[in-house]
Amino acid sequence: MTSHRLSQELTDIPEAPPSPEPEEQETGSVIGMLERIGSVVVPVGVGLYAMLYLGIQQMYWVFDINPEQAGIDQSVLLGRLMGTLILLLLVLLPTIGVLVAVGWLLDKLTGGLIGRIVGGIRRRPWIAAILAAAWCGLTYLSITYLLAQEISLTYVLFALVLGILAFVVPFRLLRRKPVGRAGMKVLVGALTGIGLGMVLLIGLVLGAIDVRNTGQANELLGAVGFQDQWVVVKDGDDKPLYDGRDIMLLGESDGTYLFYDCDKMETFRRAAEGTNLGNIRLDPEREEGFTCGQLVKDGEEEKTEEGTASTTNDKPKSEQPANG
Repeated sequence: MTSHRLSQELTDIPEAPPSPEPEEQETGSVIGMLERIGSVVVPVGVGLYAMLYLGIQQMYWVFDINPEQAGIDQSVLLGRLMGTLILLLLVLLPTIGVLVAVGWLLDKLTGGLIGRIVGGIRRRPWIAAILAAAWCGLTYLSITYLLAQEISLTYVLFALVLGILAFVVPFRLLRRKPVGRAGMKVLVGALTGIGLGMVLLIGLVLGAIDVRNTGQANELLGAVGFQDQWVVVKDGDDKPLYDGRDIMLLGESDGTYLFYDCDKMETFRRAAEGTNLGNIRLDPEREEGFTCGQLVKDGEEEKTEEGTASTTNDKPKSEQPANG
């Protein structure tokens, strides 16, 4: 009886499930790889997109207007930002590829030492948490520069300490479970995108200030779609206005042109009806040392001369210089 049961149990042993086909294994590995890439790239892209949006707002605020007044609605802004992200992606992809190649080469030259070090860091949650926290702290350097207008070793150390104090314990707790590790990747990616976007925001603001002061735009402004376009404003009879000076066209919205007068350093509006634009130029070359505000400087000099002349005339006769 016992032998019969034993033989029956042996015959009832479930068969091992068949191993997945190589194609299924390859498909699963590809999907997993895409998920891992997406868990990092998507948060970085979202953070970068948000900061670029704020950067374009700040760029036009330098001229005391907002993008909507220059005819840049949400659809146009979306197209410009997507184009900027694509350009950044084209730059980052080869950069990441070169870094990966350099890491692989160093790993081969050191006999796998680099790989063992990276594997050891990943197996030690505290070290991984400290490195991730320090990286997140460095993303705040751009905010520090925006507030203090300078970067020094003190600010770098402050950002590192801030990141470690603020993130190291939460990151260590998140690494206990796979869901927490995934959340940590999302958070680090989002802060990385925000940090990169803040750097671009600072570049956009500084570039807009250069345009306001020198009348010249840099490549970064062109990458986000800012048009360095100069025109000669004419009336309905095609007669030049404003002494025929070159005026910067910021945009057009609701039948109204927005201009920036470089010589007077002021932004003004003019109805599109009855206004003609002539001598249209994109990114014109300027003389070396050219700056805006020439009429403002001339006006100040004239006021200074008039004030000096009136002061001289108001002096008593005994204090005025004798003629002859």
